[in-house]
Amino acid sequence: MSESPKKQTPTHQKPPVLGDVAKAAGVSVPTVSRVLTSSKYVAPSLRTRVLKAVNDLGYRPNVAARATRSGKRSMVAVLTGATSNYGYAQTIEGIERAARQAGMSIIIAVVESDAEEAVNAAIDLVLSQPVAGVVILEFDRPGLAAVQAFPRSIPMVVAGGGTPRSTRTTSALLDEHGAGKDATDHLLSLGHRTVHHIAVPTMGKQSGRTEGWKAALTAAGIPLPRILHATWEPSSGYSVGRKLAAQSDVTAVFCGNDDVAIGVIKAFVESGRRIPEDVSVVGFDDQPHVAMWRPALTTIRQDFQDLGSRAFGLLEKALDGNPKPPTASTVKPKLIIRGSTAAVGSIFSD
Repeated sequence: MSESPKKQTPTHQKPPVLGDVAKAAGVSVPTVSRVLTSSKYVAPSLRTRVLKAVNDLGYRPNVAARATRSGKRSMVAVLTGATSNYGYAQTIEGIERAARQAGMSIIIAVVESDAEEAVNAAIDLVLSQPVAGVVILEFDRPGLAAVQAFPRSIPMVVAGGGTPRSTRTTSALLDEHGAGKDATDHLLSLGHRTVHHIAVPTMGKQSGRTEGWKAALTAAGIPLPRILHATWEPSSGYSVGRKLAAQSDVTAVFCGNDDVAIGVIKAFVESGRRIPEDVSVVGFDDQPHVAMWRPALTTIRQDFQDLGSRAFGLLEKALDGNPKPPTASTVKPKLIIRGSTAAVGSIFSD
């Protein structure tokens, strides 16, 4: 008895995207964009390869660059690695408010990872819309990858912490290095012999927060304790905090963000150590709930909404044809002193 033929399941092929064209032509995504927008010179041989790939794949060119050249500047894109984390959400809100006041709207594309496929998918989504320009949040590896891959034919501004990675890129920044130094100097001024540090995830190098901590201790002639690492969540801070709580000589901890600091405080309290009488703890970000904590958390206040507003302002200047837009706008976050830090002498107040 012969087998009946298997039923063929129809396949639904996804429409080609910019990355597919680049791969087929053996060129980069920015090169494909330059060919399609005619924004910059491309060698004839490369142009021929790109156009052949466009025709072979049936790729429909995006409308983003055409909108920019025709002056239809009604939409700005935001490329981000996340939307729910505090800093990301607040920065996006700052961009949206500034855009709304300028009579523009925004679209948001999430870069799910720093893998080439994920980055190209997010960029293709943006370029399929009539966007005038883009703000990329460079808070993580996906954001950094998006900055590196995004075609320069579309006006772009980077929003993030640290220092500008390229003089060719306009950036709105938070001076995390200066703020990290301020946090550490504050703890040293209270008489602590050293400051332990719990770092949060970075983009392949130490963050400005960590570098600021190192600079403060080095300037004071204090050997650097081993850096501990956590994720962004309070549970991770709690796990690392339990290790620190087992060390009787730890009296000051500078945490990479507020959520980690909350977890650290919980670990010390459970171990019988008092905050701030026995251990002073500093966070970073100044999320709304930390002022309600007991004790209220000393932290670094980062104005993310202002960061978003500044980023949009820089983009708006570029869209208005400013021949020499500022290459960077940098603001140092502010140290907010509350109840989680105290002078070493208070240890003996009882």
